[in-house]
Amino acid sequence: MILSISAAYFANAQDISTLRNTAEVYSNSSLNGTSKYNSMAGSMGALGGDFSVLNSNPAGIAVSIASEISGTLGIESNKNTASYAGKSLDYKVNNTDLGNVGGTAVFQIDSSPWKFVNVAVNYSSQSLEDYSETPDNNALVYEIRDTNNALVDELTFAGHAYNRYGNRSKMSIGVGGNYDNRIYLGAGLNFHNSVLDQYDSAAFINNANVQDVYNKQYTPFSESANGFSASVGVIGKINPQFRLGASLETPTWWSIARIYSEYENPVDGTYTEDRKLSTPLKATLSAAYVASKNFAINVDYSLGLTKSKYKVYGDAETELNQFLSDHSNNLSEIKVGAEYRLNDFRLRGGYGFAASPFDSMSIPTVSGNTAYDNLILGKRNTIAGGIGYDFKSFYIDAAYQNVSSEYSSPFLQGSAANNTGYFSNQYIVESDASVVSNVKNKRDNFYITLGWKF
Repeated sequence: MILSISAAYFANAQDISTLRNTAEVYSNSSLNGTSKYNSMAGSMGALGGDFSVLNSNPAGIAVSIASEISGTLGIESNKNTASYAGKSLDYKVNNTDLGNVGGTAVFQIDSSPWKFVNVAVNYSSQSLEDYSETPDNNALVYEIRDTNNALVDELTFAGHAYNRYGNRSKMSIGVGGNYDNRIYLGAGLNFHNSVLDQYDSAAFINNANVQDVYNKQYTPFSESANGFSASVGVIGKINPQFRLGASLETPTWWSIARIYSEYENPVDGTYTEDRKLSTPLKATLSAAYVASKNFAINVDYSLGLTKSKYKVYGDAETELNQFLSDHSNNLSEIKVGAEYRLNDFRLRGGYGFAASPFDSMSIPTVSGNTAYDNLILGKRNTIAGGIGYDFKSFYIDAAYQNVSSEYSSPFLQGSAANNTGYFSNQYIVESDASVVSNVKNKRDNFYITLGWKF
């Protein structure tokens, strides 16, 4: 089903980067963990046995029978290829960081149906840096006219860029209990943090062949945010080989401090505001088959039961909520992971698919009303694999992930009536129609984990 958005409504629906960050930064709980977790595409909700399972099902920590600590080094490569009017531009960002640390403390209980009570801590961090640059198009010209509608200048489109810097993290603390080696229960508290700087800028060349850079109204902006969520989960053994799991994570309640640039209000300046956002309530169902001590496979399915919603302080939050209510999809993601053991050697693999967070929709563009099924963000595919070796007290794991997505990126729309165009020191570019480029995103991530069991 294609949903149509009027030009006036789309003009009022905040800038595209705010909508994208709402879905990709604040509402996306998919963070990396240990190399074992990453190599199985994060699919271990019914298997457990790794503290990174706090990201999906806290009951999984109750499966562990040995205490451990580990640290994971992440080497991440993020490449965007933006295509428009027969041209393409590539840009790659590389980051190396300590992406995950944590551990599990195992307490064995004697003479009780409760075999173990375990406590785990998981800290995951991920770069938000992302840059996509759309190439120029000499055929796209914007006229600048004075109050008498006389032609003052002509601006030729010379390119556009969305640029984001920052980092997000999640620290989870959980407790889990093993009842008679048949039922595993768990609960966790999650503390989220995000810091980002966002740019939305376009370049134009005037009739004097001078190029200038224009900034979208309300950009650049910076956001510093803290959030909190809680989770509960259960895993049950149907028989020695087959397990079922289920978990529920509350919405993440974010408090966001925002600093942004505003132009001609009545003069250019920097302003601040606070926002509060609640992300979707999320349920995860899991199933695992443990054929033997040498092979196991797990399937996780996560579904958002609600949609993201801002606390209303004014028209901006009302418009954002209306857009998210009408045009965002419920979170939906499926992940499959498997592990094969040969003596002390480990071989792992996984696959994940996340549906697009936004509906198909039609928007006014420079080519007329155009329908898109992947506007702003698209579906995401993850292919993962890894190896490991267990030295008894110590272990080393390595993982690789290829994460790919493709989406249509709209820009240059800005309403004169609502003062939401692109601004420079000389002119304002305002248009009721968007220009849309196609962006292919590819992430190649490598992870190395060193761990100690005791």
